[in-house]
Amino acid sequence: MKNVSNRTKGIICILLSALFFSGMSSFINLSGDVPIAQKVFFRNLVALFIATFSLLKNKESFKPKKGCLKYHLIRSSVGLLGVFGNFYATTKMASTADAAILNKMSPFFTLIFSAIFLKEKVKPKQAIAIFIAFLGAMFVIKPTMSNVELFPSLCGFVGGVAAGGAYTCVRHMGNKGENGRFTVFFFSLFSCAVTLPYLLFDFHPMSAKQWLYLLLVGMCAAGGQFSITAAYTFAPSREISIYDYSNVIFTAISGYFFLGGQVPDLWSFVGYIIICGVAVWMFIYNNKDSKHLKA
Repeated sequence: MKNVSNRTKGIICILLSALFFSGMSSFINLSGDVPIAQKVFFRNLVALFIATFSLLKNKESFKPKKGCLKYHLIRSSVGLLGVFGNFYATTKMASTADAAILNKMSPFFTLIFSAIFLKEKVKPKQAIAIFIAFLGAMFVIKPTMSNVELFPSLCGFVGGVAAGGAYTCVRHMGNKGENGRFTVFFFSLFSCAVTLPYLLFDFHPMSAKQWLYLLLVGMCAAGGQFSITAAYTFAPSREISIYDYSNVIFTAISGYFFLGGQVPDLWSFVGYIIICGVAVWMFIYNNKDSKHLKA
C-alpha cells in the first residue's frame, strides 16, 4: 500500500464502509422480530468494545477535548435518533435499499446544519441541489395515505436528517482536534447506556441464530464506522464522498439475493436516480469550486 495514493486509500476505505453498512442492514433484517431497542444496543455494544480496545492500544485519553463534551452529547443524542430511524425503516420497509437511500440524505442535511450552526456558506446551486434531493426522497417515501410504508419511510427520512446533524457535530469537533476514535467510543457508550434499561426491564429471549446475527450487526457497524473515519483521514470529503452512495447498490444486491428477492418499485428507482444524480453533480461542483479557490 506504500505506492498507493491517499485518495485511492480513501476510496478503498469508503467502499469498505459502504459494504460493511450494507451487511449491517441485511443482518438487521435476518435477526427477525427482535425489538428495535435491543438491536440498537447490540449494534453499539460491539462498537464500544472495539473502540475501547483501540483507545487502550494507542494509549489515548478517555476524556473529550476541552469544550467538546456538549457537542459529544448532542452528537450522541441525534446520532442515536438517526440509528433508531434507520433501523426501524430497514426492519419495516419492503426494500432495504429504500431505507438506505433515505439515510443517504444525511450529506444534504449536513450542509444545511453546517450553514445554520457553523456559519458555513451554502451557495445557491447547493441550495437548489438540496431541494431537488428532497424531491427525490419524496419519490421513495411516497407520502400518500394509501402507502402502508409511510410511517417507516418517514422514520428513515428523519434518520437521515438526524445523521446529518450528528455529522455536523463530528465536523465541528474535528475542527477542534477531537480524536475520532474517542468520538466512536463516546457515542457507543452513550447509546448502550440509553438502551440498557430497556433490556433490563423488557429483554426478549433470542435464538442462537439471532444472537449471531446481532453480533454480526455490531461487527459490521463497527467496521463501517472505523472505515469511514479512516477514509476521511486519507482524503477530503469533496474527493471521495460520492463513493459512499455505493452502499445503496450493495444493499439492493444483498436485498435481492439474501432477503427474499427484494426489488424496489419504479417510483423508488426514480428517487434513487434523482438523489444519486444530485450527489454526483454536487461532487463534481465541489471539486471544481475547490480547484478554482486554489487557483
